Amino acid sequence: MKKIGFLSFGHWSPSPHSGTRSASDALLQSIDLAVAAEELGADGAYFRVHHFARQLASPFPLLAAIGARTSRIEIGTGVIDMRYENPLYMAEDAGAADLIAGGRLQLGISRGSPEQVIDGWRHFGYHPAEGESEADMARRHAEVFLNIIEGKGFAQPNPNPMFPNPPGMLPLEPQSPGLRNRIWWGAASDATAVWAARMGMHLQSSTLKEDETGEPFHVQQAKQIRKYRDAWREAGHAHEPRVSVSRSIFALVDDRDRAYFGRSGDSDQVGVIDNMRAVFGRSYADEPDRLARQLAGDEAIAEADTLLLTVPNQLGVEYNAHVIGAILTHVAPELGWR
Repeated sequence: MKKIGFLSFGHWSPSPHSGTRSASDALLQSIDLAVAAEELGADGAYFRVHHFARQLASPFPLLAAIGARTSRIEIGTGVIDMRYENPLYMAEDAGAADLIAGGRLQLGISRGSPEQVIDGWRHFGYHPAEGESEADMARRHAEVFLNIIEGKGFAQPNPNPMFPNPPGMLPLEPQSPGLRNRIWWGAASDATAVWAARMGMHLQSSTLKEDETGEPFHVQQAKQIRKYRDAWREAGHAHEPRVSVSRSIFALVDDRDRAYFGRSGDSDQVGVIDNMRAVFGRSYADEPDRLARQLAGDEAIAEADTLLLTVPNQLGVEYNAHVIGAILTHVAPELGWR
């Protein structure tokens, strides 16, 4: 069995060809798509976070709203850019959203990707410490966040508080039990995946990766996953590790599918992103039987326990539900995922 969810970037555009022409459209349709995905039997609804862009940005109001409208589906991010985050405020938001959702949050966090503006995190009031890179700052914010959501007291109580305090140092509230074991790290390199394992975070591996060996994308990603799992075992964590990979996958089952995706690329691409040579994974689009055979050869999908389908959210809720349903109905059973 493999968990199957969707990952949305939440784009919107005033173009007449877009089904999401405003931020309101993107947010409300994200909620509706999560509800539809749960009804179809999907396992997860995940959302990307980008600042200074016409995309989803502040995740916790959206996650809380989805949590209130659904009952079973996992709700997550892929990923929250920790360069921009106040880890204490984030811990409060995450705890509240997880309680509303009944403990279903699966939060993906990371250093993030290149943004729309230069050093956008500076506008949010954050600066790397002396001798620290922006990636180091992101990991520092992440470590503070992880410590806070464990629920340990750290703040000295006021001797004359407005309300009575429990004994000892005070933690942030609200606390959501189990949230610490449902944090994921988005890793582009093998070394960062190993660091995430040592920190006790699950692994999110996306549709791109640092090109460390020159091998096909799915081969490099599968090796990254194995190194992550080896590091997890060495760290001796009590809970089980999880790994997700993201893919653009479209089963061509009607004329709309063929018109939209019938000519999608079928090979990896190599480029430079943030001064890093990266390999970008191929898209999969084909008739269901051929698609199943192609996916069976993807080593990283085979290694992962969770597959996130990147969805073209500007094509609307109905079409994206169709895309998810086609994979669940026509492809997943052929591969033994259902």
